[in-house]
This record gives sequence, C-alpha cells and structure tokens, in this order.
Amino acid sequence: MYPLSIGKRFGQFAALSLMALATAFALLQFPVRAATDLGPTPATPPSANKLGAESYAIHCSICHGDQREGILPGFPPLIGIQHQLTDAKLIAVIRQGKGRMPGFPKLADPEVASLVSYLATAPAAPVLAANVSSKLSPEAAAGSAIFLQNCAFCHGRDAQGGETGPDLTQSKIVLGDKDGSAISAVVREGRIEKKMPAFQFSNSELASLVAFIRVRVADAASGKGGRRGVEVADLQTGDAAAGKLYFNGAGGCAKCHSATGDLAGIANRYQGLRLEERMLNPGNAADKVTVTLPTGETVTGGLAYRDEFTIGLRDRGGSYRSWPTDKVKFSIDSPVQAHINQFPKYTDKDVHDLMAYLQTLR
Repeated sequence: MYPLSIGKRFGQFAALSLMALATAFALLQFPVRAATDLGPTPATPPSANKLGAESYAIHCSICHGDQREGILPGFPPLIGIQHQLTDAKLIAVIRQGKGRMPGFPKLADPEVASLVSYLATAPAAPVLAANVSSKLSPEAAAGSAIFLQNCAFCHGRDAQGGETGPDLTQSKIVLGDKDGSAISAVVREGRIEKKMPAFQFSNSELASLVAFIRVRVADAASGKGGRRGVEVADLQTGDAAAGKLYFNGAGGCAKCHSATGDLAGIANRYQGLRLEERMLNPGNAADKVTVTLPTGETVTGGLAYRDEFTIGLRDRGGSYRSWPTDKVKFSIDSPVQAHINQFPKYTDKDVHDLMAYLQTLR
C-alpha cells in the first residue's frame, strides 16, 4: 500500500515574515501608476546601475538572493528576467506586486528605472549549475545555467519537479520529442493555461536547454531501482463507493465542493500524485480577506500580503491596497485551512477511498 506523508509540504513560506523590516514602509496605500509611466528603460550610466543595485539590495535581495540567484523553492531567481518580462511589464510588477510579492508604489521613477536596468545586467558572481551526475558537454552545461536561472523555480534544480511545475524527466512532451522542436515550442510559447510564461531565448540557447533536459532524462532513467516516484496505479487501491460516502458525510467535503460543480472533470485535469496533492493540500487556493476600516467601510479581496505590521489585498479591480494591522480589523477566509484541519482526522483508508472516488470524476 502506498505510504502517505500528508504534512510534508507545509512551512515553505515562513521566511516571508522577514520581509517586514525591508518592505513595510512601501506597503502603505498609494495609487498604483500605469506601467507606461516610464516606458522602455534606456541605456543608463554606471551611476544609475549603482542606484539600481542599492535599490535591489534594500527591497529585493532578502527574497531573491544577493546575486539575484533566488532562494528555492520559495523565491525565483531574477537573473535573465528580461527573457520573461519586457521593461514595461517588469515596472508594473515592481509597482503593483504579483502574487505573494508586495508592490512598491512609492519608489521614485528614477529609482525604478535604475532597478530595471540593474536587473538586466550580468551577475557579479557566476551562477552555479544544477547538480547533475553526468558529465556535461559544453552545450548542456550552458543549458544547465539557463535552466537554473529560468526553470528551476517551478521544475526543480534537477528537472524532476518543483514548487509548481511537473517532473520534466517523465513529461510526455519531453520523452516524445526527437529533435527538440516540441520542447522549444513550449518554451517559446509558454502554457498560459498552466501558468507557464513564454521565454525569449535564441535558437542556440534553446538548443542548449534541450541538451540539458536530455541529460536529466538520461540520468533519471539510469537511476537504481528502475523506477522513481509514484505511479497512478499505486493510488487506485481504495473503494470509490466508500469514498463518495466519506465525501458527502464524515469528511465534510461537500460543504465546500461539488462533484458536479468545481470538481467536475478534476480527474481529467490531475492524475496520480498530483491529484492526491490537490486533495490533501490545494496550495494555490487563494485566501480571501475582509478589512474593516475605522470608518466602518469594509473592503474585500484576495489576500496579497500579511505580516505583523501590514495586511494587504487585491480588490476586484486588481489594485493592491494595504493598511497597518493596528489601524484596521480584518478576517481571513482560508479554503486551505479546512484541508489542514482534516489531517488529524484522516485514516489511511479514508484517504485511499476518497482518492478512489475523486478518480471517478471525469
């Protein structure tokens, strides 16, 4: 029977509270400026890059590393960010924030321009290649550095799966690609429906990236035991009828979910371990927060930032708003919390039966 390890995916984001001292002053409520305020960043003198480096050290390094190398798995590298975002889009992210990253609307235009210019420069120290067992060719070694800078945050340093991206060494696209064209097409075009951005790489960069991924596939296939990870069949040992009873009864799942509503077709969207992870810990389920202002007005939106000093949200119009926690009252509705509360109540049979039932929702 497949052994379970239910609680292993928690605690990744504890480091966020360390951002408070560096960012709290920038999180007060200001109007967000349009990304076109500054336009494309022109060539800047060394003094401007110095200003950008200083701004990065103050506002960004605590999460993204001193050399923009990222702090995996929680925070992505920023080296080569120009492959993903134009200057205008990067300015918008800095101003408005994105996901769990707070915005910095108070930064002066020259500082933002210098920061964008600095992010486009090469790092002062060489980027370490991903840890692989095979001896790399020069082409694959170049691809290793590109992969670490741009792909490892989602797909893991070894390409075997990361925080949000799948294991590329078991990908049907990768395994079926004979000449690199399929991999290159996905990288160039992105997969927006799965939140993978498009990347602007040259043909030689794409070739080196493909070469590195092929090395990872070969390394994975040569691993002892002839098998890695969990097969779909491992997770089909439960009783679907009992799982349905648990879903609608003791498990309390039907209080928030519907087999014909939000979960309709879920077994087509997720299979195997990814489906079980979604069942146990839907990590990307957005928390909602309602803030009550001193005037009595309430503001509701998606939780964007929270620490001891600041509560921030994105309202329905997409604007970031934040307040000092000692000036307002707020309540948070966390869909994930119900799943967490269920952990100590599960038996192994409950989990296997519930998983078997979810696999029938096609």
